[in-house]
Amino acid sequence: MSTAVRKELLEVIRSHRLTIVGSVLLLFGLLSPALAKLTPEIVRLVPGGDALATLIPEPTMADAVGQYVKNITQFGAILALLLAMGMVAQEKDKGTAALVLVKPLSRTAFLLAKFVALAIAFAGSLALAGGGCYLYTALLFEPPALGPWLALNGLLLLFLLVYAAVTLLCSTLARSTLVAGGLAFGAVVLLGALGAIPRIGDSLPARLPSCGATLATGGNCSWGPGAAVSAGLIALALGLACLALERQEL
Repeated sequence: MSTAVRKELLEVIRSHRLTIVGSVLLLFGLLSPALAKLTPEIVRLVPGGDALATLIPEPTMADAVGQYVKNITQFGAILALLLAMGMVAQEKDKGTAALVLVKPLSRTAFLLAKFVALAIAFAGSLALAGGGCYLYTALLFEPPALGPWLALNGLLLLFLLVYAAVTLLCSTLARSTLVAGGLAFGAVVLLGALGAIPRIGDSLPARLPSCGATLATGGNCSWGPGAAVSAGLIALALGLACLALERQEL
């Protein structure tokens, strides 16, 4: 398993996927506080924007946190889909999966190593983004409390890993990267639709980012049910992917 994880990490690095994910998340981590701070000035640049700018409240640390959460959830989810949708399907299509599994490596370890590599890549990238956003928020507004800020980023990571695990399942079920991407996009839309339903949405992954933002801005939020369901969805997606891969001819 450790050898397989090292192999996957090496592939993520050499294919520049780690660089892309880290750069994109760091960029939006740095930009989020600046966008929150400059929103009134940007509005003033629009013809007739002076009147509109007077209606916008003075930006605060909460605005920077909200901008950060919005950017990371949107672009992080897209990156999770793009990275994971070809990790199994592409290897099956090219025949490299069959070559690797000839070695003394179980199919379960083969699949879980890919998820672990994704988790490490997103954890490292989110650490960069969170650190950059924290620094700029402290400079432009006030520093959020460190404990709640770490909790926010932990919940964001769990949210992104749900999408990565579901996409990895779709990549295992599909025979091509394009089909895997279509299945994963449908699953993401379904999760988003369920998250919009009152009461049900409070226990789904979509609740985690907003709950983390509440914590980071000094509020209280019950994140336990959403985190438990998210962890369960990750375990279910990986379990189904392992079962599916065991039954497939490569």
